Parts: sequence; structure tokens; C-alpha cells
Amino acid sequence: MLAELGKKLAEKWLTLLVLPGALYLAVGVAADRLGHAHPFDAARLADRVGAWAKAPALGTFGGQAVLLAAVGIAAAGVGVVAQALGSLVERLHLAADWPGWPAGARTWAHLATRRRQARLRRRRELAGRARARVHIADPTSRPSALATAAEARAAAHRVGAEEPVRPTWSGDRVHLAALRVRRDYGLDLAVLWPHLWLTLPDPPRAEVTAARQALARAATLTAWAVLYLPLALWWWPALLVAAVLALTGHHRFRAAADAYATLLEAVVRLHAADLARRFGLDCTGPLTATDGARLAELLVPRPLSSAPASPSSPGGTAPTLPA
Repeated sequence: MLAELGKKLAEKWLTLLVLPGALYLAVGVAADRLGHAHPFDAARLADRVGAWAKAPALGTFGGQAVLLAAVGIAAAGVGVVAQALGSLVERLHLAADWPGWPAGARTWAHLATRRRQARLRRRRELAGRARARVHIADPTSRPSALATAAEARAAAHRVGAEEPVRPTWSGDRVHLAALRVRRDYGLDLAVLWPHLWLTLPDPPRAEVTAARQALARAATLTAWAVLYLPLALWWWPALLVAAVLALTGHHRFRAAADAYATLLEAVVRLHAADLARRFGLDCTGPLTATDGARLAELLVPRPLSSAPASPSSPGGTAPTLPA
């Protein structure tokens, strides 16, 4: 079992850290050797690499082992930096706590949220006008009016299904799942989720875990774009690499956020009733708003000041706990 576990850990370490890091180091070497003057001169790069390979230190097994170890450690280090930067990118994309960001970032997030709110209002107005034109259109122009109304409605939905409260689409998409759970069941998703997660069967847990990992991978891909960007100072094609990675990471993060939010909401609708029954509630069918309100009372812990006094602590004084 330990051997198989070691193989899986080594494979994951190699896939997530070393290989992307080694590619980054290779691009860095190409940027340093080629520069802006010869961006695609493969013969020039091959000559430089060949000169390094003929170095006396690399003619021995020890030198080659040291070089391989150094490249592996450097690649893993770059991969760790990308993973850490990916966590920051994910936090910026979801923007769950943007009111508590530093002043400059908070101002940007506030302005971005206001712009998204204004854009949604404009597109909803256009969608409303398009729907109004459908009712007054004659039979010959009605199909065209219906198509225009559907397109306007889709354009508004691309901004957000509800009033934006976060600076990014992905953050609002995840927040929308929490809004729907609160609207339909009166439950706070942040409070409900730890209890629900512990009672889920394996298939939905695996699906949610896979969606969450896809979200993290998309954020890490965007982080690699940030790391490739400084290489453009020495080699301008690195700017193209960074742009492709950034666009791909952005689209993947949006898709992953949509899938993750959809799964969160689906899991609540399918399994919240099971959690209610575990708490002893008489919930024979799907969870209702009444059941959700009763479950919310059980999930939210009472403040310590409202707890009954312990028999060993007269006057409500907290008893001394063992170390």
C-alpha cells in the first residue's frame, strides 16, 4: 500500500510541479539565449545548448546527476510558486471577501461591481424592449423579433442571473448558488455545507471534489500566465504564451465555476433532506422551506452567553479545563 501511495504521490508531484516547471525553465533559457533579435533562431539555440553539453563537468555521471537534480529542484520550486500564485488568482476570481481587501484592491473591486451592475441594468432594459416588440410585431416579423429577444435575454444572462454583488462573473456564479439555497430553504450554504459534506455518499463527494480541483487547476493555469509575462522582457514571444495561457485559464475558470456552483446547488437539493432526518426532523420527502428553517435553527450554534450554567460553575463561571 505504501509503495502504491508513493507511486501516486510521485506521479502527482511530477505532473503538477516538475513538468510545468521544467517547461518554464526551458522557455526561460530560450528567452535568455535568443532575445528579441533572434526570437525563432533554433540553430542559434541548438549551438548554445550544444556548447553547454560539452562542458567538462557534464562529461561525468556525477555532473549529470547534479545537473538533473538541480533542474528538478528548480522546476519543482517554480511549480510551487505557481500553485501559491494560483491560490491568489482563485481568491481574486471568486472575490468572496472583497470588502476586506486592501484599499486599492477594494476600490477596484467596488468599481468593477458597479460597472457590472450598470451593464446588467442596460442589458435588461434592452431585453425588456425586445420582449415588448415581440407583442406588437406582425406575424411576418414575429420570428425575427423572438430571436432578437432571446439574444438580448442571453446577453443579460452572460452578465449575471441576479444583481451582481462581486466584481467577477465567477464569484457571482458561486454566490448565486448560495442565494438560491437561502431563497428556497432559508439555509446559509456556508453553515450547511460542512455538515452536509460529512454525510454525503461517495459519488457526489467525488463529483464535487473533481469540480473543485478543476477550479484550482484553472486558477493555476492563469498563474502560469503571470509567471511567463516577465520573460517577455527578454523574448517577446513569451508575451504570446502568456496571453494564450491567460485566455485559456479565464475561460476554464468560468466553466469550472459554473460546474462547481451547479453541483453545490444540486447536492443541497438532493441530500439536504437526508441531513434533516439525521437531525431527527420529520422530513419524509424533499426538503421544504419549513424544514429548512427548522434545520437552520439546529445548525447555527448558540452563543456561549446563552448556554445554561454548568452545575460545577455557579453563577455561570466557566469551569477550569484540563490542560
